[in-house]
Amino acid sequence: MPTNPESYRALALQVTCHAVNQTSDCLQARSLMQNSINRLAQQIAASIAFIGFDCRLIVLPEYFLTGFPMGDSLAGWAEKACIEMAGAEYEALGKIAQKHKIFLAGNAYEVDPNFPGLYFQTCFILDPSGSIVLRYRRLNSLFAPTPHDVWDKYLDCYGLEGVFPVAKTAIGNLAALASEEILYPEVARCLAMRGAEIFVHSTSEVYNKSLTPKDAAKITRAVENMAYVVSANTAGIANIAIPIASADGGSKIIDHRGIILAETGAGESMAAFAEIDLAALRRDRHRPGLNNLLARQRFELYAESYHQSHFYPANTMLEGEIDRKHFLQTQQATIDRLAQLGII
Repeated sequence: MPTNPESYRALALQVTCHAVNQTSDCLQARSLMQNSINRLAQQIAASIAFIGFDCRLIVLPEYFLTGFPMGDSLAGWAEKACIEMAGAEYEALGKIAQKHKIFLAGNAYEVDPNFPGLYFQTCFILDPSGSIVLRYRRLNSLFAPTPHDVWDKYLDCYGLEGVFPVAKTAIGNLAALASEEILYPEVARCLAMRGAEIFVHSTSEVYNKSLTPKDAAKITRAVENMAYVVSANTAGIANIAIPIASADGGSKIIDHRGIILAETGAGESMAAFAEIDLAALRRDRHRPGLNNLLARQRFELYAESYHQSHFYPANTMLEGEIDRKHFLQTQQATIDRLAQLGII
């Protein structure tokens, strides 16, 4: 196996999410998750056999094991749907990565013993040994806790490099973006500052034949950071009241020039696979000229404006039990304050 392959294939695997919301207890939810992993093991094996054994990276959709909370309390969702940092689900997924000698990326709700009573939406990457080489916690979420909500303590635990992790691997420098965070250019930029070459993007979003904001952002993040985007969407979410195909289709791979290399329509599919040409990306990053947007960044121009501006507050979930009303109340207070300042 080459140490630094110049090219390989990646797959944005579009699969149905079987939600655990209607399960009666933790044991039933875990059983449903294990069934999803068993089904994935078969789909991954068959996809690699079709695509070829140079498929080295597979990206799974957002919260592919559980779906998202709908009315559950923070504590209730943590108990039912959140996996442990060294839990059985990671072990089972690691065995899939190990068996096929692939990097396997995905997204799950996860509890952290450093933050009792909370959970984080976590993007992960498993390497061919089955070990987790990257753990990224979503930083922007309307209805879930984030590291920013416990910012001071989170930095004490993991440091800034733990907030913006980049895994330097045999198949390139990998970083993760969660779902709608593709709309936040600062997240991808902070990862690019740390050398990210390939963004794995686990998402669950509305697919449309016309250009959606998220699809426009995927192309933009690729171009402005001169990086690949491997974006895996769900093939619908089953077992919830929302119609199953509301989030279905459009998984894609975009290269560092903003060219869509592969894309799939609706339904479960392995059609969104393409070559990752690391050598070409690295040549372009070393080539002077107008198109080398990464080398032309002047971050000092913007640093003071960011430093002076305070929009959504940090550390709002450091103490006490949090009710779900907290999220919208905090956002409304932010909107009111920005309006009073004449910013919006």
